[in-house]
Amino acid sequence: MADHNPDLVADARRELGVSIAEMREANKRWQAMLHSPRARPPVSRYRSILGDPESRTPRRLGDLTCDALVWPVPLWPDLRFEVLVGPTGAVWNEWLIRAPGTPAPPLTTLEDLTPWSCTTDEAARAFAPARPLEGTAPTRWGLTFTAPDATGQRHVVVAEFTWGLLQRVAVTDRP
Repeated sequence: MADHNPDLVADARRELGVSIAEMREANKRWQAMLHSPRARPPVSRYRSILGDPESRTPRRLGDLTCDALVWPVPLWPDLRFEVLVGPTGAVWNEWLIRAPGTPAPPLTTLEDLTPWSCTTDEAARAFAPARPLEGTAPTRWGLTFTAPDATGQRHVVVAEFTWGLLQRVAVTDRP
């Protein structure tokens, strides 16, 4: 997220009391765990870093059933980190979602789409129909949709997400 919003990441680090060196070391450990020749099963990696999930719920996606594992996120109490795990233990998806019982932010215009303001799911619902876009990395993806600006004029936009959290919006048509 730091490559999209370095100021927000710096503020978050300060709020959490984490130095740049500690942040880099945590990322280094995570990357080493991901790419180790003796890699742990995916779910055990999350448990070793995040502890036991807050909840584990069976979820049906079309004809398939998976487990939705959810952890709290200290920086964002209104969000949860969700990992969808298939029957073989494979991770199907991992992203931030709104905590159960927490209302989604009101999203009606381009001006509402500020960094870290909403999840992929919330933007897709608010500006339906939205078309998914392939991301530049496994934890990044996008949506394209039309949205009005504050004056009501509609624009085609591309919204970029990291771990399911909005990072930036680009207007692809200029009036």
